[in-house]
Amino acid sequence: MFTTLSDRLATTFKNLRGKGRLSEADIDATAREIRIALLEADVALPVVKQFVAAVKERARGEEVSGALNPAQQVVKIVNEELVTILGGETRRLRFAKNPPTVILLAGLQGAGKTTLAAKLALWLKDQGSTPMLVAADLQRPNAVGQLQVNGERAGVKVFAPEPGNGVGDPVAVARAGVDEARRTLHDVVIVDTAGRLGVDAEMMQQASDIRDAVQPDEILFVVDAMVGQDAVNTAQAFLDGVGYDGVVLTKLDGDARGGAALSIASITGKPVMFASAGEKLTDFDLFHPDRMASRILDMGDVLTLIEQAEKAFDAEEAAKAAAKLTGQGGEFTLDDFLAQMQQIRKMGSLSKIMGMLPGMGQFRDQLENFDEREIDRIQAIIQSMTPAERANPKIIDGSRRARIARGSGRQVSDVNSLVDRFFEARKMMMSMAKGGGMPGMPGMPGMPGMPGMGGGKRSKARQQPKKGKAKRGSGNPAKRAAQEKAAAQKASSSGNGNPFGAPEAEEEFDPSSLELPADLSKYLK
Repeated sequence: MFTTLSDRLATTFKNLRGKGRLSEADIDATAREIRIALLEADVALPVVKQFVAAVKERARGEEVSGALNPAQQVVKIVNEELVTILGGETRRLRFAKNPPTVILLAGLQGAGKTTLAAKLALWLKDQGSTPMLVAADLQRPNAVGQLQVNGERAGVKVFAPEPGNGVGDPVAVARAGVDEARRTLHDVVIVDTAGRLGVDAEMMQQASDIRDAVQPDEILFVVDAMVGQDAVNTAQAFLDGVGYDGVVLTKLDGDARGGAALSIASITGKPVMFASAGEKLTDFDLFHPDRMASRILDMGDVLTLIEQAEKAFDAEEAAKAAAKLTGQGGEFTLDDFLAQMQQIRKMGSLSKIMGMLPGMGQFRDQLENFDEREIDRIQAIIQSMTPAERANPKIIDGSRRARIARGSGRQVSDVNSLVDRFFEARKMMMSMAKGGGMPGMPGMPGMPGMPGMGGGKRSKARQQPKKGKAKRGSGNPAKRAAQEKAAAQKASSSGNGNPFGAPEAEEEFDPSSLELPADLSKYLK
């Protein structure tokens, strides 16, 4: 979503590299580029003015003028200001002292409230709560049916006494839903309400009546992040008409410019609490302003990546794989390799996972064009092998590779490529697991430098000693045989356990045996 903004800011910071100090002209030029980048990203004008003014003021301060690397300091300032306008800190749900905790969802039609209700319920269920969904959107066609389907997918109870499609009283349904949750000991109630295509008095009145009837502990305003600056106007209208405690951004995986995410918290004063970035029910999590700022500046989001890995990976399986890589639990096989890839896939889209790594913005085109079915092809090849071949890929010869290719519907070259990549990956992972560093990287313990790194051909010449001309033997076969016999006898007679072939000293060396001038003898005492 923030592709345009990220690219524009990266270009701006690149222009600052190599500068020992920032002049007034440099600061003005940088501020102008940041202003243009934010406006192009559809950020609200008041937010842009406030942001640029804060950056300019801090850039003129001592923290930059006395810095050794002004470019890095400016990046730090922009990062901190982004965190500020995104809300400053992570805002978590407030739970009622006496259950159930009532959460009311409000927003326009099409923002994704019904799907988000199920996502929030599944997220709370994973946190240890027992949520219940209440279908109080009786206006939109099939809204009740959609909530029931999503609730079943999430494994959460749905309270839907009315069929909807314009039939039923939403206020009575919401009130009855809270009573049902209290009776059945559900500790969280999520009330899905009706929306409209635009802000109108009828929708506001209905949302206010439901609010007064159930007295929610949290009111969340659900907004489509792809709407643009109009999302800010809608958010302000809901704040004035109904009031809410936090914002939920949906469709963050879209191709919009992301201005809503950067504007709502600053304009309304209400924090963004959750973010939805995908169609799956698991594509939902807390909104962390600092992590979002890092993503915008192409610094990655390693913390979120670690959290997703902890959820997806089986700790026991990971420990077994690590033991095999260190040589303590047998050999790392293709079965282990496939199991690791399947666990990575549980984390979600590989392109999203790679996008969380720092500096991956420069590979955005490759990530966007990455074929997610590649793992399916690898799985088909590995599962076409026999258990013995998966345990020991070295036995896979030409005829076996042809059979595996036919069984998996792939080419022999694909099988060759997979086996070669497996051996290379295993070698690298074993080296890293044993603390040997990355193979082929210069300066790493026990690893030769990669040709071409740190100076191209010159570094290669430094790493490889210059070879002298080999001594050629005689062209006469009889004479050459005599030479080789003499050389072998010389080596055996001069070896005496010395690996260098030098003769061993028979007695201790006595410096006094050297005939030196008298004035040098004092240095030998």
